[in-house]
Amino acid sequence: MQKKQVLVTGADGFIGSHLTEALLAEGFRVKALSYYNSFNDWGWLNGMKHPDLEVVTGDVRDPHFCKLITQGIDTIYHLAALIAIPYSYVAPDCYVDTNIKGTLNICQAAKENGVKRILVTSTSEVYGTAKYVPIDEKHPKQPQSPYSASKIGADAIAMSFYYAFELPVTIVRPFNTYGPRQSARAIIPTIITQIAYGKREIKLGDLTPTRDFNFVKDTCRGFIQLANCEASVGKEVNIASNFEISMRDTLELIAKLMNADVRFVEDEQRLRPKDSEVFRLWGDNSKIKSLTGFEPLYDIEKGLKETIDWFLDPENLSKYKADIYNV
Repeated sequence: MQKKQVLVTGADGFIGSHLTEALLAEGFRVKALSYYNSFNDWGWLNGMKHPDLEVVTGDVRDPHFCKLITQGIDTIYHLAALIAIPYSYVAPDCYVDTNIKGTLNICQAAKENGVKRILVTSTSEVYGTAKYVPIDEKHPKQPQSPYSASKIGADAIAMSFYYAFELPVTIVRPFNTYGPRQSARAIIPTIITQIAYGKREIKLGDLTPTRDFNFVKDTCRGFIQLANCEASVGKEVNIASNFEISMRDTLELIAKLMNADVRFVEDEQRLRPKDSEVFRLWGDNSKIKSLTGFEPLYDIEKGLKETIDWFLDPENLSKYKADIYNV
């Protein structure tokens, strides 16, 4: 039987590279899109070799390119996006171009090329600070940053193609994913790398917010299970652990696992504007459970141990600059 051909946009990034590996392990032929640059750098795809892997470089902001790379594709996993919240305060226009227009281009290309399934990646940030918990898919959307606004717009564009053109879209909404290869802009790699470099004073922003952390392998399983579930078409679906932990407790747990005696120092440049901070995220995962039977395989401690082990490898740690605040 011929292997199914899937496209992963944003495959050079954190979640995208793990999803690419997971799909290859499941027996798919994967076309992996890496953002074009003149250095021929494929991000986290560098060094990844597999007979069923094809790496292409380009930009989802180009509609003609999107039409080209979606030809002959069965399923699209659309992860390409600008995701750093602090940078969205500085350059919101490029978030609209990449996140909203890029999603439009992928959806239009999928429609024209008859793609059978398309999974569009959302974010728990679209919910803003929880009005009730756990947060289910009916929770109001609150654009508390330009980034979250652009993702709300991208989700709406994708769903409009479902309603207007019967494009088989599923909106996949992961809560805070962590694990090996995550950018230092996120709190868990920030803590681990500072401790790994021997820092005793750990610079962070506000430690009062809570998050629903999900290990990247669980997030990838959720994507693949939803792609195999016809009942998820036309739906927005959380991938969540149904568990919340504060930033402070996360710091203390990582310090314990790394046997580190450290203290927290608030770094003002890491603080979000007052009304932009999302203070509570705790995701309801009952919908994905009912649709696919999904259950997280990693609790926070198991996932952190695997993440810490990866970062402590000197080759991996050398890729991170713990002295610099990564916007």
